[in-house]
Amino acid sequence: MNVKNEKIAVVILNWNGKIWLEKFLPSVTENSEEAEIYVIDNLSTDDSLDFLKREYPEIKIVINTENLGFAGGYNAGLKNIDEEYYCLLNSDVEVTPNWIEPVIHLFENNSEIAAIQPKILSYENKTKFEFAGAGGGLIDNLGYPYCRGRVFDEVEEDLGQYDDEKEIFWASGCCLFIRSKDFWEQNGFDERFFAHQEEIDLCWRLINSGRKIYYTGKSKIYHVGGGTLNKQSPQKTFLNIRNNLSMMAKNLPFPKLIPLIFFRLCLDGVASLYFAYKNGFAHLWAVARGHFGFYAQLPETIRRRQKHQKKDYYQSKWLIFKHFLGQKNT
Repeated sequence: MNVKNEKIAVVILNWNGKIWLEKFLPSVTENSEEAEIYVIDNLSTDDSLDFLKREYPEIKIVINTENLGFAGGYNAGLKNIDEEYYCLLNSDVEVTPNWIEPVIHLFENNSEIAAIQPKILSYENKTKFEFAGAGGGLIDNLGYPYCRGRVFDEVEEDLGQYDDEKEIFWASGCCLFIRSKDFWEQNGFDERFFAHQEEIDLCWRLINSGRKIYYTGKSKIYHVGGGTLNKQSPQKTFLNIRNNLSMMAKNLPFPKLIPLIFFRLCLDGVASLYFAYKNGFAHLWAVARGHFGFYAQLPETIRRRQKHQKKDYYQSKWLIFKHFLGQKNT
């Protein structure tokens, strides 16, 4: 299948990421002949832009006026990009031959699909899935995100068990293919999230509006992960707690929302003690800051709720208890 250049844009968001651009741009340029490649720069202070202009003059550069984070950075930069399909690609990703074609094939054969992710494997251990997306994102009844191939911190080996094409709940932001029309009909990412779980919120809004999210195991990439914020970063804990609660407040049906938010706040209190024991006091304080941040955003979060919320949003029940008490890891 031939895909015209003007149909798809591979878009990499960069902030002081020359080290990643040097390492991974060769795989992107070599395997993306059917796409236009863009780099959106979040006002880097390293020599990323000089490197791009010197080594990759064919790549189009969009420069933001400040560091707007993942969500705001993409929202601002994508306003300058007109292709029918976006592929939002992290800078720390190695792509493989024929990674785009299966995705476009799915889009063009099912008009109900708004977003798609490929199989995401670990760059450091290429036989295993990667934390951020794995074999497609799902969510449990308490609002905890997980993936086919990853439950909390436990990741599976890739044995071909997720080589299918399947409807999922959320597509990973490390490699998110999305129709530009759908992206802008939802007003893009929620910029208040800054980073982390903004793609899950976007996918949830798309599902509430009647659109579908898909995964294809026919496309494969390798992701380093933690390129901007390390998994053990208290700031990452803060963003994940705040954004997850805000996401639920935006997208859950009201009858489920109030009791679930209360229950989650109790669970987060327990989790903060676990984080403090495992990673230090800074993580306990990060959980508390996440709650305060959620309360501060709540009036605007409620204002942003859509008119309709689907009741059947989850794929598993009580995953946290099954995992930590029942040792469910797959």
